[in-house]
Amino acid sequence: MKSITINGSQRESVGKSSTKALRNAGQIPCVLYGGDKPMHFSAPELAFSKLVYTPNAHTVVIALDNGETYNAIMQDIQFHPVTDKILHIDFYQIFESKEITMEIPVQVVGTSKGVLNGGVLRRPYRKLRVKAIPSKLPDFIEVDITPLKIGSKLYITELENEDYKFLHPDNTVVCQVRRSRASMSVEDEEEDEDDATTEGADAPAPAAEAAQE
Repeated sequence: MKSITINGSQRESVGKSSTKALRNAGQIPCVLYGGDKPMHFSAPELAFSKLVYTPNAHTVVIALDNGETYNAIMQDIQFHPVTDKILHIDFYQIFESKEITMEIPVQVVGTSKGVLNGGVLRRPYRKLRVKAIPSKLPDFIEVDITPLKIGSKLYITELENEDYKFLHPDNTVVCQVRRSRASMSVEDEEEDEDDATTEGADAPAPAAEAAQE
C-alpha cells in the first residue's frame, strides 16, 4: 500500500487556547495512539490534502521535526460543521508484525453481459474492511464483473485470498446486476427468437415429405 508522509511538530501544550492558536495559524492538531502513550502533534492543513480528499487508502509516515518518525493509519477525523475545514485528526500507530484493520476501496473492472442487456449494476459496498499486516494491505480490491448476468450476485467469498482477511459475513453481496424494464424487453425478444427458431426446427417440411412419398 502507498504511504503519505506528514511533516509535523510535537505539541507540548494541549489546552483549548493553544489548540485554537494552532488552527488560526493554519495548523491541524493531531493525536497518535497505539504506542506507549498518546503523542500530540500538529501539521499544516495542506499536508493532509492527499490523505483526506481522496477515495484511495494510504498508510502514513509521521515525520516530526525532532527526527522521530512513526508509521500510522488515520483513525478518525473531525470537520467544522459549517466550513468543512479539518478540526482534528486521530492516528493509530502500526507495526509490521501486528495486524491492523482498514477500509479498502473496491475497484470494478470489466463489463457484464447483464449490464449490456440493460441490467443495472448495484454496488452496496464502495469499501471493504480487511485485516492484515501492513505490508499485505492492498491499494484497492479489484472486482471483475464480466461474468455477471442479470440477476447474478458476486459474494465476498469469491474475493478471498491469502494476503488479507475480510471482516464481513460470507453472504455479503459486493456487486449484483438487477433487472430493469429495458433488460426485460431484451430478454423477451431473445426468448421470442429462441421460440421461433425451435418451432421452425420442429415443423415438418411438407414439400420434402411429399417428394419422398
